[in-house]
Amino acid sequence: MCTAHLYAYIMNHGGDAELTTCVGHSLGAHICGMASKHLSIKQHRIIGLDPARPLIDRFAHKEFRLDKQDAHQVEVIHTNAGFLGERNQIGTVDFCVNGGSIQPSCYGTRLQQVRCSHFQSACYFARTLMLNNKPIIGRPCSSECPKRSTSKWGVVPGKSIPMGENTPFNARGTYCVETDTKKDCPYFQ
Repeated sequence: MCTAHLYAYIMNHGGDAELTTCVGHSLGAHICGMASKHLSIKQHRIIGLDPARPLIDRFAHKEFRLDKQDAHQVEVIHTNAGFLGERNQIGTVDFCVNGGSIQPSCYGTRLQQVRCSHFQSACYFARTLMLNNKPIIGRPCSSECPKRSTSKWGVVPGKSIPMGENTPFNARGTYCVETDTKKDCPYFQ
């Protein structure tokens, strides 16, 4: 509710909704969605960075989960789908990075791989904000993050789009992203 009050305050004091984006990682992505349910106007844009899955998928009522109705555009970046992050398409546009589940630059025990992969979404998003940076491009693919081992990850015909800050506002669907993780998001523990 505090997030909704802050958003309303900004809008009531000259803020431009089209220039305001709620960005949240894990549970924070769902909080961006929850804030929308306490606003009299619809948020312009939400970016969910690997929205949390544990317990949310089984026990959280719809009003406590991020979904595509929470803003005019809800962009989701999946990096650990099916583990710590949601597997299903929950945004108006979803990006599955390197298959969307375990990131290739994450190693160690299974728990270390899962944790590292979950946090990679923030790194990939940060890369899209950097000046003079080559855009990270997504290609249209099936409606949920495919398994990394599948050939071409279920890519289907259609127009490729940039992920992150420069995602076209009218973009819809699921996009698969293959990125150079050593350069874009090196391993961290």
